[in-house]
Amino acid sequence: MAYDVGGRGDQSFNDAAAAGLDKAKAEFGLDVKEATAVNGENDAAREERLNQLVDAGYTNIIAVGFAYAPALGKVAKENPDVHFAIIDDASDASKGDNVAQLTFAENEGSFLVGAAAALKSKTGHIGFVGGVNVPLINKFEAGYDAGAKAVNPKIKIDSTYLTQPPDFSGFGDPAKGKTAADGMFQGGADVVYHAAGGSGGGVFTAAKAANAWAIGVDSDQALTAEQGVRDVILTSMLKKVDVAVYDYLKKAVGGEEAAGNIVYDLKAGGVGYSTTGGHIDDIKSKLDDYSAKIISGEITVPDTVK
Repeated sequence: MAYDVGGRGDQSFNDAAAAGLDKAKAEFGLDVKEATAVNGENDAAREERLNQLVDAGYTNIIAVGFAYAPALGKVAKENPDVHFAIIDDASDASKGDNVAQLTFAENEGSFLVGAAAALKSKTGHIGFVGGVNVPLINKFEAGYDAGAKAVNPKIKIDSTYLTQPPDFSGFGDPAKGKTAADGMFQGGADVVYHAAGGSGGGVFTAAKAANAWAIGVDSDQALTAEQGVRDVILTSMLKKVDVAVYDYLKKAVGGEEAAGNIVYDLKAGGVGYSTTGGHIDDIKSKLDDYSAKIISGEITVPDTVK
C-alpha cells in the first residue's frame, strides 16, 4: 500500500485505508508492505515508490489518493501482470485493464452532515475547510452546501482551501487548519466541517477554543482524534475507504481481480455519518429521511460547487 501525504496515523483518510488493509491482513494472512508520500514530491517520486513495490514482488498494489493517478497509470501499463487499485480517482490517467478505481459519492455523505450543521447551528452561519482546491474536495463542499441549504436556504456558509495544487500540503498542516477555522469561528460561524485530512486536527483545536462544533471526515473522528477535542466533534462524514480496500483484497485472495471504476455511494453503504457522542441523536430521523430521499433519487446531490 502506497499512502498519500500524512500516511498511517493521520486519524483520517490514510488511517481508513490502513484499517481495511489491517483487517484483510489479519483475515487472509497477507504479506504486506507500506510506503508513504511526502509533502512536495512530484509524479516521478510517486512512480519510483510504486516501482519499488513492484520490484519487491508485490502482486496487488493499492495507491491511496488521486495524486497517484499519473504515476499509477504509467506503472500499471508497464507491469500488466501486477494488479493495482487507486482510491479517489476515476480519470483516464489511471485507467487500465489491471487497475481498479475505487471512488466514493462524497457529495452524498457531505449532504447529510451539511444538513446536520444547519440543524444544529444557532447562528445560521457555518463553515467549510478544504485541504486542497481540487475537484475531489469540491465534491465535499458541494454536498455540504446543498445539505445545509435544504434545511435553511438562507444559511451563510464560509469556505476556504488551505492550499492550491500542485501543493498538497493542505492535507497535512494542522496549523493552517486551525488558522482557517479560527477565522470562521471569530466571524460568527458555529459549526465548521473539514475535508482536509491531517489538517483537520487544527480545525478541532479551533472549535474547542471557540466552544463551537466541528465536523470530521472519512473516519469517525470522535473516536480517532486527540482525546482533548473529541467532545466538539458533532458528527463525521464517513467515507468507508476501509470497506473498499478490504473488498478489493478479499476479491484478489479469491482469484477475482477487480478493474474499472467501482463507486461506493450512499445506496452501497460507502458513505454515511457517525453518531458517536450522541450529539445528533435528536435530528437523526431527519438525516435518515434525507438519506432515504437521496437513495430513492428524490434528491440529487450536486458534485460541483455552484
